[in-house]
This record gives sequence, structure tokens and C-alpha cells, in this order.
Amino acid sequence: MSDGGGDPIETMWQGRFIAAKREGKWEYVSRARGIRAAVILAVDADEDGDHVILVEQYRVPLKRNCIELPAGLIGDDTDDEADETAAARELEEETGYRAATIEVIGEFASSPGMVSETFTLVRARGLEQIHAGGGVEGEDIIVHRVKLDDIAAFVAGQRAAGKMIDVRILLLLAGGILAQ
Repeated sequence: MSDGGGDPIETMWQGRFIAAKREGKWEYVSRARGIRAAVILAVDADEDGDHVILVEQYRVPLKRNCIELPAGLIGDDTDDEADETAAARELEEETGYRAATIEVIGEFASSPGMVSETFTLVRARGLEQIHAGGGVEGEDIIVHRVKLDDIAAFVAGQRAAGKMIDVRILLLLAGGILAQ
């Protein structure tokens, strides 16, 4: 039940990237500059079928590698950056793939009870690999190109290897999970 949402927002702590806030009885985390994210569902089609491009990187809060959809911040370096522009930039930077088209699917919240951040989910098609990917210095991103029909087995194998799976991967597993 809502507490009315009219309470003042108190910033309890703020670092360079995140802020801990209190509003009435609620405590939550937000991005320090109100920046949102773009998450990319990159589909690469060829004669063998549809493949999805995933990334893997070490996540300090989890203390292990995590399998994720490519993603990045919107407006991190420039003000008023369009969601599609940020998504295209992040896709190329992280994965080495350039998309012919980027289509906005919608805005979503990943953990709305704890984090105010939202993300724009986009679909990227017409992919062309122009370099190996890996992100910017220090990100050490591993790129995975996985056949869509094999995604459940891929995720099961990664989980068995001790890797964390980002919640957005459920987009790719939903049909199989619902069928169980």
C-alpha cells in the first residue's frame, strides 16, 4: 500500500554514481545524476537460425561473473542522448556488433521496490560484427553468440559453472519456464 508519495525525499548518502534515498518509510537507491539505462536484445539471424548476443562480465556486488543482455547508460557522456543512440553505442562497444536497426520495445524497472532506475529495452537487428567487443578498458566483457533454440541449455550450463544470470535473461527463457 502506498504511503501517499507526498513525503519529502531525503538523500541519506551520495557517491559518484549512486545515492541512497529515503521517502517516508521507503529507502531506495537511485543513480546520482538520474541517468537511465538501455538494454539491448540483439538478434543475429543467419541461415542457421536466430542467435542472441549476450555478454559476461565480473560484477563486484555479486562477486562473480554474470550473464546479461548488453546494456549501458543513456547520457553518460552527453546530455540529451537518444535511447536508440545510446543502445547502438553500447552494443558496438560491448559486443563489437553494429545494428542496422534499433527498435524501442519500452521502459521497464528491474527492481522497483529497491531501485528507482528504469531501463529502455530495445531490439537490435541486422547485426554486423565489426570488432571483437569487450567493452572499455577494465570491463573485460566476454561476448557470447547463442542460438535462440539453445538458450535454456546455455543458461543451465552457465549456472552450473557458478555464474549468475541477470533477470532480463528471463525474456529469452519465458516460453520454456512457462511450459514446465
